[in-house]
Amino acid sequence: MSTASAPAMTTANTHSSDHLSPTPTPVKRSNGPTLHGFVCGIASGTTKLVVGHPFDTVKVRLQIEGLQGRFKGPIDCLAKTLRREGIRGLYKGATPPLLGWALMDSIQLGTLTNLRRCLQGDDPSVPLSTPGHALAGLGAGIVVSFVAAPVELLKAQMQVQYGDRATTRYSSPIACAKHIARAHPWGLVGLWSALPATLLFRSFFWLLWGSYDLYTQKLTAFGVNTAWVPFLAGGLAANSFWAMSFPADVIKNRMMAQPQPIGENARYPTIVKTAKAIYATDGPRGFFRGFWTCQLRSFPTNGAALIVFEFLSKRLEHVL
Repeated sequence: MSTASAPAMTTANTHSSDHLSPTPTPVKRSNGPTLHGFVCGIASGTTKLVVGHPFDTVKVRLQIEGLQGRFKGPIDCLAKTLRREGIRGLYKGATPPLLGWALMDSIQLGTLTNLRRCLQGDDPSVPLSTPGHALAGLGAGIVVSFVAAPVELLKAQMQVQYGDRATTRYSSPIACAKHIARAHPWGLVGLWSALPATLLFRSFFWLLWGSYDLYTQKLTAFGVNTAWVPFLAGGLAANSFWAMSFPADVIKNRMMAQPQPIGENARYPTIVKTAKAIYATDGPRGFFRGFWTCQLRSFPTNGAALIVFEFLSKRLEHVL
């Protein structure tokens, strides 16, 4: 009898204890601002420079020269650059991106991370929608444009120096910046003379990050190894981004690579006039000069950068 009554007493006591001390509600992880996106962005930007700058040099030179320029195509541009300037020629103008891309990716990915968290609301366990990722990408693109404009202007100025006396105007990016500051009526503000074109180009970041989310979902659903998903999704998203934004990049680089500072008498003073000049000279093909070089570059460059970003982001998420 005592054996039968013991479990009954235990059950009663348990229910009583549960009633008096209910299980506490789990505390949600804070979804406030974070620094880990900024830190991971530095590593991402450095990866882009090492992997992608030689491709970028070929792309920019083809864009600036146009169809009637000194290069027949990307292979010809690569061969002539290596023959005349060596491997260093492919990394010409790399100093601004070395610092700039690390800074740019830090600001871009840090802003992106915090905008994502803001759009998620109070509960970080709720996945952000694809339109949410696209909106965060748009915001990050606008913010980083203010850093990218001077960095890319100096890079473009150095990249169109072909190792001969006729095209060599500056001994270094610093010398270039000093020249622009002295020549522009507003001093250093001249480094932001192509900001509108930079904003136009980087506004397409909505497509980059929106498509990255879609590709990640699809690759995961297909059973792709999770270690490869960031690389493949990043490469595919970059290809999608460049397919839409490339004409804007051509316009931006034409404005940046011309003699500085940009004034009313410049060949490419505004976005609209630059587009008209390109069309008048080269037709629609002029807006896609160097396109395939860019597509070949963008997949491994952005794929590698996103592997680094995702790897570090997961490890630093709860630290910073």
